[in-house]
Amino acid sequence: MKITDFIPKKSVALNVHPSTKQEAIDMLVDLLMTAGTIKDKGTVRRDVFKRETQGSTGLANGLATPHAQNDSVKKPSISVITVPEGVNFDSIDGKPARLLFLFAAPEKADDKSLTEMGRLAVLLMDDDFKESLIKVQSTEELFKLIDAKEAERNKEDNEVSILGAEGKKIVAVTACPTGISSSFMAREALKKSAEKSGINVRVEVYGAAGVYHALTEEEIKEADAVIIAVSRKVPLARFDGKPMIETVVGTAIRKPDQIFERIKAGQAQIFRATEDDESFGDKIFKKIKSIFS
Repeated sequence: MKITDFIPKKSVALNVHPSTKQEAIDMLVDLLMTAGTIKDKGTVRRDVFKRETQGSTGLANGLATPHAQNDSVKKPSISVITVPEGVNFDSIDGKPARLLFLFAAPEKADDKSLTEMGRLAVLLMDDDFKESLIKVQSTEELFKLIDAKEAERNKEDNEVSILGAEGKKIVAVTACPTGISSSFMAREALKKSAEKSGINVRVEVYGAAGVYHALTEEEIKEADAVIIAVSRKVPLARFDGKPMIETVVGTAIRKPDQIFERIKAGQAQIFRATEDDESFGDKIFKKIKSIFS
């Protein structure tokens, strides 16, 4: 199944002009309603905004990937708008959003569908590709570009942990609150950053339907350092005794180089599992809850 199979033609609107983040999200949800892939736009809209309270899905360089997962969604689907002049989306880099994809999935979407949708988020990490999508003048052109980009990608992940900088082996875990896009994007950013430095890392992803690219006991045992880039609870006891860098998933997307620099500088701290194995994600969720309760 291709990524474009998740994007109904009626769910695409090009060169639109929302004046606010709320208006942009409303447009995206309305497009899915028009395409007939959701039953209740109010419920989907509610969950999109709920996700935004956990951290803006406005990413770097004009990209925004709001998302929701609930039973008002009939089938996994994506809506798209391009906003050439940009709209304020509370993006993490402070820049307006110009290309917006809304990812919507049923509460119990199948693993394969969510994986395929997540692949689009990974493709969008390529700035040149993103800019080409912003400039399209037709839905057909949009689909053609996405299909071509997907075809370029190696469909098989044949990652193997190998020696990295200074003989170190590094493993990582990424996770976001819904697991539809940001966790996959963080994985891609870490991989690209590592490749620039001649490092090849193994990255485990917590997605909406479960764990992808799960780390093995042997890989963890041999790891010299661990990166935990999460904004939700993940099990950490298996990393007991390992040097660890803990951060939020957004930092892995925006500043992966800094994470590897911290490891090289010896800033990773030995992790000791507690009885309740409270993760960094737990702490973030507690903080969010205290702010919005």
